[in-house]
Order: sequence, then structure tokens, then C-alpha cells
Amino acid sequence: MRIFLFIIALCCAQTLVSQEDFLAKQYFNEGDFEKAVVFYEKLVLKNPRRTDYTDNLVACYQQLEEYSKAESLLLKNINSERTVPTMFIELGYNYTLQGQAVKATQYYKTALDVIDKNPNYGFGIGQRFQKYALLDYALEAYARAMALNEKIDYNFQMARIYGEQGNIEKMYESYLTLISEGRTSPSNVLRNISDFINSDPENPNNLKLKRILLQRAQKSPDIVWNQLLSWLFIQQKQYKSALVQEKAIYKRDEAISLQRLQSLGDLALEENDTAVAEEVFKYVTENAWDAQEVLNAQLKRIEITLLTADDKDLPEVKKRFENLLETYGNQRESLSLQLAYAKFLTFKTDSPAPAIGLLTQSLELPLNKYEKSYVKNTLGDILVYDQKFNQALIYFSQIQKDLKNDVLGQEARFKVAQTSFYKGDFDWALTQLKVLRASTSQLIANDAMQLSLLISDNSFEDSTQVALKKYARADFLAYQNKTVEAIDKLQEILTQHKGEKIEDEALLRQGQLLITLKEYEKAEFNFQKIVAFYANGILADEANFELAELYRKHLNEPDKAKAHYEKIIYNYQDSYYFPQARKNYRMLRGDALN
Repeated sequence: MRIFLFIIALCCAQTLVSQEDFLAKQYFNEGDFEKAVVFYEKLVLKNPRRTDYTDNLVACYQQLEEYSKAESLLLKNINSERTVPTMFIELGYNYTLQGQAVKATQYYKTALDVIDKNPNYGFGIGQRFQKYALLDYALEAYARAMALNEKIDYNFQMARIYGEQGNIEKMYESYLTLISEGRTSPSNVLRNISDFINSDPENPNNLKLKRILLQRAQKSPDIVWNQLLSWLFIQQKQYKSALVQEKAIYKRDEAISLQRLQSLGDLALEENDTAVAEEVFKYVTENAWDAQEVLNAQLKRIEITLLTADDKDLPEVKKRFENLLETYGNQRESLSLQLAYAKFLTFKTDSPAPAIGLLTQSLELPLNKYEKSYVKNTLGDILVYDQKFNQALIYFSQIQKDLKNDVLGQEARFKVAQTSFYKGDFDWALTQLKVLRASTSQLIANDAMQLSLLISDNSFEDSTQVALKKYARADFLAYQNKTVEAIDKLQEILTQHKGEKIEDEALLRQGQLLITLKEYEKAEFNFQKIVAFYANGILADEANFELAELYRKHLNEPDKAKAHYEKIIYNYQDSYYFPQARKNYRMLRGDALN
């Protein structure tokens, strides 16, 4: 019985300590040091050997400017049998806060002297000096430990300190030496030096790194210097220069996959540097030995051609697709070709019938569950284009059933809602969208919320849903790439339903379509109207983002772009566009982006 009561008492005591620990940390993190200090005093009394409790209690005293209490606690620890060397630094820092530099220096030196007795303390002491930005002392701590024990290596920590001190060149040299000696990986180094690099090729830090890398490449040729130079050029968006390095890497070691080149091509394409993207994928086409890699590169080249192709170019593109089909055939390994060709026939040449026939044949191939779903997804898109809505809904529903918890399954559910919207079946669309608003994919969840609000808001105001039906028609015309007709239909809404709730939706969609026609000033007018007259509406964040992107990408007005990104950052923190707005704002400001 006594043992049982002892166990219960022990459990209760442990629970009490856990609660005190939780509350102490909570108040400490919230900056409520007056409340935190009460709990930390109890915790230190019960657990005198827990240095984390002591450190936090000292920090509380210092925040409350109760330096004498912090001093007493630290001296007590220093004079105990189990002295922790970092307490000398804590006491020294306590004197620094009071402006007593002589006493502070005395204890900092005492901490360094501990390393002479046991160099294994070097890391902890160096880290504690770094915590308080006492960087010269931190360097000395690491240097002393390494001098006393050749097995210890703190060069990585020291390199970081050189950067914090502003000695960028020494930092680069130190990191690169570590790489060349095999003591760290390039990825570890890049994570650290990326804080000092930005997208400006003329940035002094960028120029220093480039010069040092080129010097090392000349003195001791190594593929790693090409890889680092390529990384630097990519940060600077100099994809042509990066390609030169990637070709050199491939020529020196053909065992290295072409994946690096393909990634560079994708990035250049994403950044609209189509000339470099074309050169990359042409190089992959000519050098890859794997048929799948060659096919993927060929499809990328066609994708690049289509970005600027007009109607007279389409027969030549069609011929390129046909040549590829003749080479690779209609088989499982060429599924990406079949999907791309079907989309081309439908959305570029307005020929859905042969596309449907091609993909129907593809479904007869020995495909796995995911491959079949990809074919059905594209086939559904084409059937929607051809206004065969019910057939499309069957395929989307099959994907939804087969891949219930997969992103592709959630995308198929959204397409069910979107197709129902095009049909004018708004109630069924809403039923699907309510489920999708909790989607694991943020993009799908955001799209679902936008469409759901569009339907519900405009159904409530107009029970006949006249304006909403016109909007659905305009959206479907845009889906069919009938951009001019879609813009005209939206203009009809803006003229005949002026002042109604749907006006801001029509303005936004019309503005987006005007951008595809390169009518940037008209698009700007639409977005500005939303920002001016619907600042509290649900589309205000998106309109600001569209304006910012318009000024950044097309109108070359970075200051205006920054202003609209800034509005999102300060006024719409919950917006889906917030992360990208912050990233683009920092890029325009010249910040280093990891």
C-alpha cells in the first residue's frame, strides 16, 4: 500500500512539474516575463541541475532588469560542484548588459580557459558566444579547441561567423575549402551562403563568389565548381550562363543524369526564357540515350513553339506530333505524347473528335490505375470542350471514385463542379464544392471557395440567376479558348447588370482574359476598378495580386508592383496570394531569397 501511495505521489509531483514547465515556456515565449519568472524560480529550485531552466530564469531577470538576482543565481551555479562552463559567459553577458565591460571580459576569458583543460567544451562555449553575437570570442573558442584536438573540426561554424562579421570573401574561401577537402557537401554550403546572394549579378557578394569559383576552377578543375557556378547563375536568372556550366558537367561525366539539364530547361521555361529552354531541350534530345527522355524533351520543344505560334504555324506543329506518333506508336510508354497531342487537337485546332478517338484507344492499353485516371482526366476535359458534359462527368466521377484521397481525385471532383457550373446546374456544383473547400490541396481549396462564393452570392441576390448564367457561359467560352467572345459576354454583364454583386467577378475575369490578348492597359483598368470600388470584397486580394503581376511582368513598373504586393502583405495576411506576394515583393526589393 505504501509503495502504491508513493507511486501516486510521484506521478502527481511529475504532473505538477510538467504543468509549471508548460506555463513557464508559454509566458516566456509570449514575453510575459513577470509571470514566467515565478514558474522558473520554482522549477530551478526543484531541478537545480536543469541548465535550460537556469538559462531561462536568468533571461527573465535580465528582461526585467533585475541584474543582481541574475548575478546571484549565476555565481551560485559557478561555485557549485557541477559548474557548467557556459555560465561564465552568461555572467559575463550579465555584466555587459550593465555596461561593466572589464568584469564581462574577465568571465569571457575564464570561459575560454576552460577549453584549455577540456577542448570538448569548445563547441558549447563557441555556440554560447555566437548566441550573444560575441563573434571574436566564438572564433577563439573554436580555434583553441581545434588546436588542442586535431580530431575536432569547427571550420564550418567558423565560416558562418566570417559571414556574420561581414568578411564575405573569407567565408566563401572557408566553405569552398571544406567542400574540396570532402568535409561537407555542396548542398550544406549553399544553404548557408544563399543568405548572402541575391538575383543582382552586380551585387558585390555575387561578384566575389563568381571570382573565387572561377579561380578555383582554373587552379584545380573539379566538376563541383561547375555545379556551384551553375547554381549562382540560376540565382541571378542568367540561364544561358548556367547552361554553359551544365553542358560542361555533362561532358565531363556522362554518367550524371540529364535531370539537371531538364530541370534547368523547366526553370527557364517557367521564367519565360524560351530561347534558353529551347536550347536546353534540343541538347537533351541530341544527347539522351533513353527514349523516354528524348520524347519528353521533344514535347517540351513543341510546348515552347506553341507559346508564340499563330494559326499558320499549327500545321507544322501537327506534323511534328504525327512524326513522333509514327516513331513511338500508340503504346503505354508514349502516353504523355498521346495526351499532349489530344490537347493540341482540341484546344489549338478545334478538332475534339480525333482527340476523343485517340484517347479512347489509349484506355485500351495495359495501364495502371493512375495512368488510366490521367487519360480519363484529359478525355473529360476534351468532352467538356465538345459540350458533351454528361460523358465528361462520368469520367471525372470514375477518377474521383478510384483515387478518392489523391490530389487527382480531388481535382476530378472540382471538374465535376466546374462542368456542372458550365451546364447551369448550380446546386450540384455547390454540393461538390462544399466538400472541396477542405481539400488538402490549397490551390483546389482556394478555387473551390471562389467558385462556391460566386454561385451562392449571386444566387441569393438573383433567384432567376440570369447574370450567373451569363457568367457561366462566358467562363465556358474562355475554356474553349474563344477569348474575344468570352470578353464580349462579360461586357454584356458589366453593361446590363451594373451595380449587381457579380460586377467585380466579371471585371476580374475580363481583366485576366484581356491579359491573354496583351491588352494590358484595359486589364489594368479592370483591376484598378475592383481595388477602388470593392476594396472590402472577396476579390480585393486577387485584384491587387493581378495588378502587381501586371506591373512586374508586362508594364515594367516595379514600384507600382511593390505597392500592390505590399497591400496584400499588410491587409490580406490570410489570402492564398500572401506567400507569393511576399516572395515577389522581397525579390523586387533586392532581398536574398533562399
